This record gives sequence, C-alpha cells and structure tokens, in this order.
Amino acid sequence: MAEIALCWLFAILTGLPLFAAMALAALGFVSLSGLSPSIVPQKMAQAMNAFPIVAAPLFILMGNLLSAAKITDRIVRFATAVMGSLRGGYAQASILASLIFAGMAGSAVADAAGTGAVEIRAMKRAGYRAETAAAINASAATIGAIVPPSLPIVIFGVTSDVSVGRLFLAGCIPGLLMAASLMTMVAVIGKAQGFPSQRFPGWGELWGALRDGFFALMAPVILLGGMFSGLFTPTEAAAVASLYALFLGLVIYRTLHVADIGRVLVETVETAGIVTVLVMAAGALGWCMSISRIPQTVAPWMVSAIHGKLLFLLVCNALLLVVGCFMETLAALLILIPILLPAAKGFGVDPVQFGIVMIFNLILGTIHPPVGVVLFVTSRIAEISYERMSRAVLPWLVPLLIVLAGITLWPPLTTWLPGLVFD
Repeated sequence: MAEIALCWLFAILTGLPLFAAMALAALGFVSLSGLSPSIVPQKMAQAMNAFPIVAAPLFILMGNLLSAAKITDRIVRFATAVMGSLRGGYAQASILASLIFAGMAGSAVADAAGTGAVEIRAMKRAGYRAETAAAINASAATIGAIVPPSLPIVIFGVTSDVSVGRLFLAGCIPGLLMAASLMTMVAVIGKAQGFPSQRFPGWGELWGALRDGFFALMAPVILLGGMFSGLFTPTEAAAVASLYALFLGLVIYRTLHVADIGRVLVETVETAGIVTVLVMAAGALGWCMSISRIPQTVAPWMVSAIHGKLLFLLVCNALLLVVGCFMETLAALLILIPILLPAAKGFGVDPVQFGIVMIFNLILGTIHPPVGVVLFVTSRIAEISYERMSRAVLPWLVPLLIVLAGITLWPPLTTWLPGLVFD
C-alpha cells in the first residue's frame, strides 16, 4: 500500500498526466515488490480485453457524427416549438433539447458542446443574460452522463463487472427527474427574473419542426428500444447508433459530406485514445491495489467505522462531490471503483444504485469549479469569463442535488426499472 502511495505521489508532484502517474505507480509497485515489470503491460492489455469497452469509441463516434451533421439544430428547433410559448420557454427548450440529445451523445461535455452553441445564442437573442443562458445549458448538459447511452456508465459497468444494460435502465428515471427539476427551477425563478416567453408558433410550425427533426428524434428510440427489447446488446447498440448517425448525415439530411468523415474519425480517435489509456493504466493500478489488499483492507474498515448503509452513502456522496471538483470523471471512476464498491456491497447497497450515485456525484463536478470542464466549454460558447460562469451556475446545482438526494435515499428510483425489465 505504501509503495503505491509513494510512487503515485512522486508522479503527480513531477507534473505527469494522470494516466502516466497511474502507470508509473503500478510500475513502481511491482518493482519495489520484487515482481517482474512485464506484469504492468500485461495487466494494461488485460484491462482492454472486455467486449463492452468496444462501445466507448463507438458512442464517441456517434456523438461526433451527430455534431458534424448539425443534427442538434433540428432537435433545438423542435424543442423550441414545443416549449417556447411557456414562461422562460427558451430555457425550457434548452433543457428538453439536452434531454433528447443526451439519448444520443452520452457525455456531458458532448451535450454542452453539441447543443450549447444553438441554445445559448437563441437565449441571448431572446434577452437572457449571457451567464444565465450558459448556466442553464451547463446544468442541463449533466443529463448526458446519466441518460443512456452514457460513456461513464459503460466504463463503470466494465470496471465493476455490473450489467451495462441494467445500468443504462437505472439512469432513465434519474435523467428524467434531472430534466423535470431544472424545468421546475426555470418556472419558479422565471417570473421573478423576467424570463421572456414567445407566442405559440402555431400547429403548422410545430408539425414542421417535428417533420424536419423526426429522424433525429428517432435516434434515442431506436437505440434504447433495440437494447431493451433484446434486439442487440449495449455494445452492439453503439455500432447501430454510429451507422444510424452516418445514415442521417449522408443520406437523410445530407448535412454531412464524405470529406468531413476523415476529420470526424480523427477527433474520435483522439478522444477514444484518452479514454483507452486511462482504462489501461487504471487496470494495472487496480491490479496492484488488489494484490496489496487495499480494497480488502479499506472495505472492512469502512463497514466497521461507519454504522449503517445510509451514513455510508452520505459519506460517499460528500467524498465523491469533492473529488469530482478536482478530477476528471472517468479517471475518478477508475480509481475509486475498486475501493468503494466492495464497501458498498458490504453494506448491502445494490451495485446498480451505487454506480448511478457515483456517476451523478462526479458529473456534478463538471459544472463546479475549480476544474468544471463543462463550465469551460459553455463559458467559451457564451463569451463570458470562467469566473462569471462559475458564479451563475451555483443556484442551478440545487435542483440537481435534490435529485441526487432522492436516488441516494430511495433505491427504487434506480433499481425498479432494471428489475422490471431483466428480472
């Protein structure tokens, strides 16, 4: 245990990237333990020897194809036609568009970048303050990590050996609650802050928006319907989704050109490469933790020191919220799953519920300083400073924290739907 901590601390202090720090810590541990250094690359390769991990780059490819084909414009148009006549209609439409796009992109950053440019620009033109528009978009983007298909959910399922299909279903109700809570927030403060509303565009415009975006809106239906009907597995769904996105861009809407595909593939490989190297380094480090009995030591200690399942979950929430503010979501998952999941099982916490709670906590860190990667994205789109963005988003954390409390205190919010489908 001491060897891992010392090697990791040394690597971090030297300024190495996180994946390099994890790999160096693993290499230092096996060297100091008298084991062969060749174990580290073996364990790194073994970490990728999992069929569900194939879904990660395919879901990334799907999101990039949808973005390149400008599918989000059609989604935003439909959401605006449906919600625009309400008080704060553009804000409500932004949340609805993020919910729909979340069923395609699977990432908070992709959601913020994919819909943000259109939504924030529309809200600013309607009279919203730039920081308010950006804060609404950023908070709604977190839905992308909870609603299937979700890249963090895939990584959690692969790392913890929990069914990805069950985890996908477990994220549906929390994702809908996140959207509902943010919409309620808009309704409550919209009148006080004078959020504008637009006249109802008419049934003709609504039908036109639906017709124009129908095939884009069908993407989540095809994706989720195929998975939950048993037509294809979550991993196969990623391939189906990528092909569908390619079909939409090249054939249906013709907004994607063959010349664009090379750029999309390069962007996908860059992002997938980062995810892959993190998974590989974390796999080697996780093996080192296992043979040094860190999980076997920490889990019984937590069970004996913390009295009761509820207290354990509250402690984990506090820990994960803090970690999420300083560490990238996927890296934090890969590091903490081998430590916290055995303790959760010791308290009788359902691994499916615990997975959604972990991801929910960590994803809130993407809209909270000092790291807040989604805040960086939305502040650039809105052309405001990171400091203004950080202050503006704080009130919008409240409804999301209420949903987090709900899924922590009442397990059926995450376990009922998977049990209904799979049991």
